[in-house]
Amino acid sequence: MSTLTKIKNIRKIKKIRLHHEGTSTLIASLVLFIILNAIVFNLFTSKIPFFCLLGISLIVYGIMINFFRCPIRIYGSDTKDIVVAPADGKIVVIEEVEENEYFHDRRIMVSIFMSLVNVHANWFPVDGYVKKVSHDSGNFHKAYLPKASLENERSTIVINTPDHGDILVRQIAGAMARRIVTYAREKEECYIDEHLGFIKFGSRVDIYLPLDAEICVKMGQSTVGNSTIIAKFKS
Repeated sequence: MSTLTKIKNIRKIKKIRLHHEGTSTLIASLVLFIILNAIVFNLFTSKIPFFCLLGISLIVYGIMINFFRCPIRIYGSDTKDIVVAPADGKIVVIEEVEENEYFHDRRIMVSIFMSLVNVHANWFPVDGYVKKVSHDSGNFHKAYLPKASLENERSTIVINTPDHGDILVRQIAGAMARRIVTYAREKEECYIDEHLGFIKFGSRVDIYLPLDAEICVKMGQSTVGNSTIIAKFKS
């Protein structure tokens, strides 16, 4: 049996936790909100400003908690010949493009845009081993713009699959994103169900697939990371 064949004897129960990438941000924000609310509470005789600020603080902090959610998801079916969504979000690009940084040929690019309300953890979309990891500094255009793929700050991960050659995954920073975290390491095996990385505050993930891959999603479709099948390889 190939070392890239995954056997799951025990299925984990789906649950949600907070991602460790958000720990410092959540703690600092909580302290700041407490201080601001305490100042307003003691500064004004009327408590209306305090309750207004408290309401805003709770809403903003709730959005931040939602952003840093880290669902534990297990893909329950056979992972052979499939590509799962690496992120929660919406399909914004499905097109044949010329990929000139690694493949230097034509590929099908599928792009998933993550808004502020989406989970921003990223998953490996295929089983294989990590062939290359690189990081490029760049601009911070809005992530859904076409030029974001080439001009924005980004991390590139090339994964070699057992039967279908290389695919490329690119984490792209957006207008608000200022930190891309990549857990993938060169020469290490990777599997669907494992986290590939995390991008803070609005971003995008591109996947470059062979031209003969069967695309299983449509423009504007919502995706669930590690669950939605975005493509199938020909056997």
